[in-house]
Amino acid sequence: MESVAKKDIRALTREDLRSFFLERGDQAYRGDQVFEWLWKKGAHSFSDMTNLSKNTRAVLEGEFVINHIEVDRMQRSQDGTIKNAVRLHDGLVVESVLIPTPKRTTACVSSQVGCSLDCKFCATARLKRMRNLNPDEIYDQVVAIDRQSRLYYNRPLSNIVFMGMGEPLMNYNNLLKAIDKITGDEGLGMSPKRITVSTSGVPKMIRKLADDGVKFKLAVSLHSAVEETRTSIMPFNATFTLSELRESLMYWYQKTRSKITYEYVVWEGVNDKQEDVEALVDFCKFAPAKVNLIEYNPIDDGAFQQAGEHVIDMYVETLEANGITVTVRRSRGKDIDAACGQLANKS
Repeated sequence: MESVAKKDIRALTREDLRSFFLERGDQAYRGDQVFEWLWKKGAHSFSDMTNLSKNTRAVLEGEFVINHIEVDRMQRSQDGTIKNAVRLHDGLVVESVLIPTPKRTTACVSSQVGCSLDCKFCATARLKRMRNLNPDEIYDQVVAIDRQSRLYYNRPLSNIVFMGMGEPLMNYNNLLKAIDKITGDEGLGMSPKRITVSTSGVPKMIRKLADDGVKFKLAVSLHSAVEETRTSIMPFNATFTLSELRESLMYWYQKTRSKITYEYVVWEGVNDKQEDVEALVDFCKFAPAKVNLIEYNPIDDGAFQQAGEHVIDMYVETLEANGITVTVRRSRGKDIDAACGQLANKS
């Protein structure tokens, strides 16, 4: 007889679970107990659910699976950064990173296996997009990193950035479902203000974020405010142009009144001229903005090179002179290929 694939129990809502037990003549609150085990307590097997009878656990085992992630390999950098190779239930692998600083621990989380976009300077973009991650697979990365934060740094995870593999807004529904669980009382109860979703700039979805009234922060991976330059390094910019991106961000700001962060790498011979800085200043003017100048982390072919310190200084001085907040971010975890743009399953 052909075996029927069991359903992943975490695809069920709390109400679905309550109904499941009622239909079997059991108490609805059993569904609440299972829901809490799955999300608040992060149970990986039905045998963990010790306040359920053995018979109930056997019924669940017969009907469902819990497709949890496994941290296949963990690497620790000299600077304390931890990179996880995360194996999914179907054997595919994504990467997530724990970044510690004296005051906080940040999880850098993946949203897709591979990436839908084609940025020339990013190792992840060379992996073709295999599939979107499910909400529980996104959530599990956060749970795993929270445990590592408590184990190695003696404190809970404080911040989350969606800057791992993939374009988060190309996996919109699953991303929002995962964040609902991360911020909800029935999950991890984290404040949405501690979560940043970083996008390469998908105007339609940025507008949707604004319409959906999300409370987390938005960061845009910009890297150039000159149309031809941005298209040369981020070819999808030919479809999602800078003017469209800017209009969508204006809409975001009007709706949310939330400051926009721009992630920006300065490369030698690409965006290292005074006119590049001036274009960035002009692009930022419509709303309160912060620019993170990120140190570039080379990928194998060496086609892109970090601009010199004097260029970074020029950016900082020009931005500050125009009233734009700017920080220079030094990379973490470079020795284990865990830094921005380096996630490519090399571990």
